Amino acid sequence: MSYQRENTPITVVGGGLSGSEATWQLVKRGLRVRLYEMRPQKSTPAHKTGYLAELVCSNSLRSKELTTAVGLLKKELQMADSIIIASALRAEVPAGAALAVDRNLFASYITETLSNHPLVEIIREEVTEVPPPPCIIATGPLTSDPFAESLRHLLGSEYLYFYDAIAPVVDAESIDYSKVFRASRYGKGGDDYLNCPMTKEEYDRFYNALIEADRVAPHDFEEDKVFEGCMPIEVMAKRGKDTLRFGPMKPVGLIDPRTGKEPYAVVQLRVENREATAYNIVGFQTRLRWPEQKRVFRMIPGLENAEFLRYGSIHRNTFINGPKFLNKDLSLKVKPGVYLAGQITGVEGYVESTAMGLLAGINVARSVKEKEFIKPPEVTAHGALVRYITESSPEGFQPSNINFGLLPPLKRKIKNKKLKKEALVERALKAWENYLEKVNEID
Repeated sequence: MSYQRENTPITVVGGGLSGSEATWQLVKRGLRVRLYEMRPQKSTPAHKTGYLAELVCSNSLRSKELTTAVGLLKKELQMADSIIIASALRAEVPAGAALAVDRNLFASYITETLSNHPLVEIIREEVTEVPPPPCIIATGPLTSDPFAESLRHLLGSEYLYFYDAIAPVVDAESIDYSKVFRASRYGKGGDDYLNCPMTKEEYDRFYNALIEADRVAPHDFEEDKVFEGCMPIEVMAKRGKDTLRFGPMKPVGLIDPRTGKEPYAVVQLRVENREATAYNIVGFQTRLRWPEQKRVFRMIPGLENAEFLRYGSIHRNTFINGPKFLNKDLSLKVKPGVYLAGQITGVEGYVESTAMGLLAGINVARSVKEKEFIKPPEVTAHGALVRYITESSPEGFQPSNINFGLLPPLKRKIKNKKLKKEALVERALKAWENYLEKVNEID
């Protein structure tokens, strides 16, 4: 069904990863877009700039390897001419097998590209009510209260929500390099990470300080929930003394060249920008109070005198119960001309949010051009995510990253894990290529 003439601007609310991607996919197809972004007029607890597509949690888009589900998702995005992936590749910084970026270069390229596009009008003001269709809502995890209330009223239901925690960033010059060593786990990607090794005694002291440290309490109106894929380090630690050693502090695949042995535990630091003037503490998302972060994290070997360029913090992540409210084209069941994109749909992660923005843009373009909706194949990473957020049980629904477990099983059983992943990827890319040929016939 078409909701407007092609020369009428389509409204996109939110200039994050998904909103920027949706906008790009629409203008690629010759459609005008009116993109609303409230920053910098009104900021959020986590954002620092007025850039579109600002990264606020980590500077990593996770693995580049095609044998990983997120690597597959990035490849599918790249095949679809994603502006987010194109920008990430332009702004890439060394990070082993991961695709990490210089945040400012990444966001400034996207901002400049969309700002200068003749079909894009960027309006820097807050939207407080759901616009008339067709529109794309991509307000993300930090949806403003007035807009959230408007959407809640439309859905007739309360939101589900959880909290993401931001990892700290330290000044590279304040690291004691005599106590750390460079290496990537299992030697993949060169020596892109700084590794802070710990003895058992050092780990015990750190662990005890961590679990006893004072943390920020949620506000009265906030429910104390966390997403398993972005667990605060102190919450993870309280699950057991060795939990961290099997998680973000696992030493497996890392050999300290000074001892020739695997450390008892390891804290990894990943470069934050191209100049390598800053490093983030990998996996150390936290809700500890800032003075406590300085005290506890300076117990990590090599960080005794660390200068923190950014402390960890927490922020709300708002999302809807996708299986209850979303059609397969990402439009709302109660108002089909209103589409959702990004984390608000119930996906988790930068790349996953981008993917939902891409699909929302494609789907709206087809609707406006009076073309039938084409569902992304479930064997693709995009299709698997759509199936998850639209077909899962509404009871206890929680956000998810992309993983191979979301893809339908192969018709033939393959015992070898590596060969199985390669077969899943081969099947997905072939199906995705066919999908793109069909949806791009309108261009």
